[in-house]
Formats: sequence, structure tokens, C-alpha cells
Amino acid sequence: MNETPEGAGKLRAELQGLGVTTAYEIGDGVTVSVWIGLVVRLRDGFYRWQEGAVKRRHLGTDPVGCAIRVARRYTELQANIPPWWDELAKELRGNSAGDYP
Repeated sequence: MNETPEGAGKLRAELQGLGVTTAYEIGDGVTVSVWIGLVVRLRDGFYRWQEGAVKRRHLGTDPVGCAIRVARRYTELQANIPPWWDELAKELRGNSAGDYP
């Protein structure tokens, strides 16, 4: 399966429909950043994401199902910010990130 910008665009549209309005494509056409530390890539026929040490994947032909799973995880992360988040935020954003996810 060839990864195309449409796959990332469809995922992003589905996420927005589920209320995840912060998701954006990073510009390569196959990667959607949902939240710091939660990024989804379309590769080898699968949507793949990792947050912390957890790796997940979902069929690349099902952006709706993937968006549901990712939106659910995004909501969980927002409700209970994992311990790895603080270190990642400081590394990526510097100390100015403070408590803002």
C-alpha cells in the first residue's frame, strides 16, 4: 500500500469530528501530531502510533476506527497525564511549557 497524504488527512478529519481539534499534519503527508508524545504515522499499510513505551497500530484502510482509538487514548492522556509526559515536554519545549499539556 502506498502511503498518501489522503490517509493522514482522512485521519485528521475524523479526529476533528471526534473533538480532537489540536491534531495537525506535520507536513510530510503521512504524520499527524495529536498531542505532545502522541503522533500517528501511516506506514506499511498501518496507522502506527507510540506514546511513552506503548506502541499501537491500526489498519491503514480504516481511518474512522483508528481515529476512535486515538481519540479515546488522547482523552485518557488528558485526564491522567502520564509520568513520562513532564520529561518529554521539557525536552521538546523547554522549561517554558510549565504545566500546559
